[in-house]
Amino acid sequence: MKKYSYVGISFIVLIFGIIVFPKIMDRIESQSINDIKRLSLSDKLSFIKLDGENRKVEDFLFLNQDSLLIGNEDFKGKVYVAEFFFTKCPSICIEMNQNMKILDELYGNREDFGIASFTIDPENDTPTTLKKYSELIDVKSKNWHFLTGDKKDIYELSNNGFNIFSSINEAVDGGFEHQGFFALIDKNGYIRSRVNDYGTPLVYYSGITNVNESVQGIDMIKEDIEKLLNEDYGKK
Repeated sequence: MKKYSYVGISFIVLIFGIIVFPKIMDRIESQSINDIKRLSLSDKLSFIKLDGENRKVEDFLFLNQDSLLIGNEDFKGKVYVAEFFFTKCPSICIEMNQNMKILDELYGNREDFGIASFTIDPENDTPTTLKKYSELIDVKSKNWHFLTGDKKDIYELSNNGFNIFSSINEAVDGGFEHQGFFALIDKNGYIRSRVNDYGTPLVYYSGITNVNESVQGIDMIKEDIEKLLNEDYGKK
């Protein structure tokens, strides 16, 4: 009888493990993910500092895909997202602009939202080329500007204005290298960012997927755009 009792107990334990253990693990995993989200999705938005001052976007004036001059004044009173890309990019630009389209589809029809996509290959990316590119990726919003102009001015804005690295490098695919970051700018022209657990600004949002992160840059920036579009945000 003892032999059969042990078998019975073992069977019960096995069934318990099959049914209950996955539920426990799911609960633990879910809790861990929620904890990560609470840590990653900070409710605070910081100003980016330069020499102790809140950093504003430097003045710029470039042609868009419709050959219209677009500058800081055109984004005044708007929350906008900026990126640096090029139309012949064989790698990260594709995903960056897929994610940027998500933002455009969510907010593109608002008068207080915009997107600035600066090309780092202005010799190829003329207004005509940028127009074809915008049509190729099916941009419907009038508030998404693909911008081109003097190479020196663009690289100055990228590397020093935003501190988003870009350069010519014939050794890499496409001939250019750059960071796949999105910058978030508030209605007064200040660069904004959420902070990490230590209160340090993250500065930029990844425009590409990071498989090691449970919360992606596109999810973060969507939340933070909503905050900045709220007229009462930061007034308290």
